[in-house]
Amino acid sequence: MTGYSRAKFPHWAQQGNKCDTRETILGRDGKDVKRDAECRAVSGAWQSLYDGKTFTAASQVDIDHIVPLANAWRSGADQWTTDRRKALANDLTHPQLLTVSAATNRSKGDQSPDQWQPPAKTAWCAYGRAWTSVKSTYGLTVTEDEKKMLTTMLGTCTS
Repeated sequence: MTGYSRAKFPHWAQQGNKCDTRETILGRDGKDVKRDAECRAVSGAWQSLYDGKTFTAASQVDIDHIVPLANAWRSGADQWTTDRRKALANDLTHPQLLTVSAATNRSKGDQSPDQWQPPAKTAWCAYGRAWTSVKSTYGLTVTEDEKKMLTTMLGTCTS
């Protein structure tokens, strides 16, 4: 991964009212989220799509980049401007960011769907759709192995 550095994707940008992208997603994905004066989530509940577990401490969850930044780099983001990489890393519009258990996010790392799948098969449809949407929106390439697994994941969708 010549030239890759996570720092080339400025993430957790300010979103207003002292909230950065992470805190914004925690608020969006959580239930009954309470914040301190600095916008940090101090209580709430978050359900992780990937494993179905519920957490009541923000420290127990991560914000997953559905398409990991390193994967984006390998599939075309290495040619982008810093501003475009920042847009991907902080995208609040497309399904690029999701609150999930820290354990599943860390087990995923920078792997693509052919290398890692959410442990809960009930998440495969949503994950496959989100991955496909982000790759399409940003014009990122997809490998044959990735495409094959995405086809399997999308095959679990009922509608």
